Amino acid sequence: MTIKSIYQKIFSEKARYNFHVKLRKAKAFFLSGNNFYCPCCGKSARRFLEKGNGIEVRSNAVCPHCGSLERSRLLYLYLKDKTNIFLNDPSILHFAPEDALKVHFAANPNYTDADLNPNLASHQMDITDIRFPDNHFDFIICSHVLGHVPSERKALHELYRVLKSGGSLFLMSLMDPDAQLTVENPEFNTPEKKLRHYGEKDLERLYGNDFSERIAAEEVTVERIDYRLHFAGSERQHMALGNGQREVIYLVTKE
Repeated sequence: MTIKSIYQKIFSEKARYNFHVKLRKAKAFFLSGNNFYCPCCGKSARRFLEKGNGIEVRSNAVCPHCGSLERSRLLYLYLKDKTNIFLNDPSILHFAPEDALKVHFAANPNYTDADLNPNLASHQMDITDIRFPDNHFDFIICSHVLGHVPSERKALHELYRVLKSGGSLFLMSLMDPDAQLTVENPEFNTPEKKLRHYGEKDLERLYGNDFSERIAAEEVTVERIDYRLHFAGSERQHMALGNGQREVIYLVTKE
């Protein structure tokens, strides 16, 4: 039995997560500086923390103060600059809620955070069985969730069903920007194979440039937004907004 397995057996997932957060914030104390700035929490650091997936390590990926990743920082900037999601308490459904974003919705009584894992959100919910009526939400945030769901079409059907007419859904996922088509092979059925071919141990597919076509439906329009291009290179570096593999926003609007 390894030290890691013993640790996981002794401490609950929620306890391990809380310890991880406290450890990250402790590291922030030793990283004072102004080389990097996080728009989610408004704090700066000499450097951000690394993030690895078992194959590669991304430097300056995690804000040590709030835990934001490149994608959450960029999404926050887009939501703040280009939408009214923070005004007048709209109804919001947020799957796999990032703490760095969730804090900005805390005062909204119409905000619902959900995850299949009850330790990670206030509401345990399967994205393929959303327990809300039709046309219920003004906004839905679904970042880096869809690629992990075996029943992709069922999940999309549910998301479109509960989205109000005129409402906005924000989808993001790990992408291969050099691939024309999504890679999805039932033979890649182990964590090791998924990591090697998809880039993460629990992904069901690695999306390519056909993502817009895959999520298309009669009742919605889809717009691909690389909001990194809104910023100068120096700004992208200062806020560590990523390289475009994880940060492209797909704005889905229900007609």
